[in-house]
Amino acid sequence: MDIIETLKADYAKFPANQTYSIYAKDVYFQDAVFKFRGIELYKWMIKFIQTFFLNLQMDLHNIQRQEEIIKTEWTLSWNSPLPWKPRISISGWSELRLNVDNLIISHIDYWHCSRLDVIKQHFLSSKNQS
Repeated sequence: MDIIETLKADYAKFPANQTYSIYAKDVYFQDAVFKFRGIELYKWMIKFIQTFFLNLQMDLHNIQRQEEIIKTEWTLSWNSPLPWKPRISISGWSELRLNVDNLIISHIDYWHCSRLDVIKQHFLSSKNQS
């Protein structure tokens, strides 16, 4: 299976049963919250998301490859574990850089919103549900 098809399948079932074999052992990851290097920390982050985010849904809107760069556009949404379980949504894009072995060596996520916007969603949602 080629890497684009593997990524499409991983997005569709995110965060369950991800294909970690497409990542280099020293993969670099960065988003608005985390920044680290290494596949073990990447696995830990996915496990954290799987444990604490409820009704998680990852919608892949677009995926393109240009030589060693893969760009994905997506929306991630979930219910926060707060008592009123607000629905949180982040849209953004990822840039995945491949090495000569076709393994992902860098995964950088960009959000279309700020961290503050995400925090606000937790409390604006509570007003909508009362």
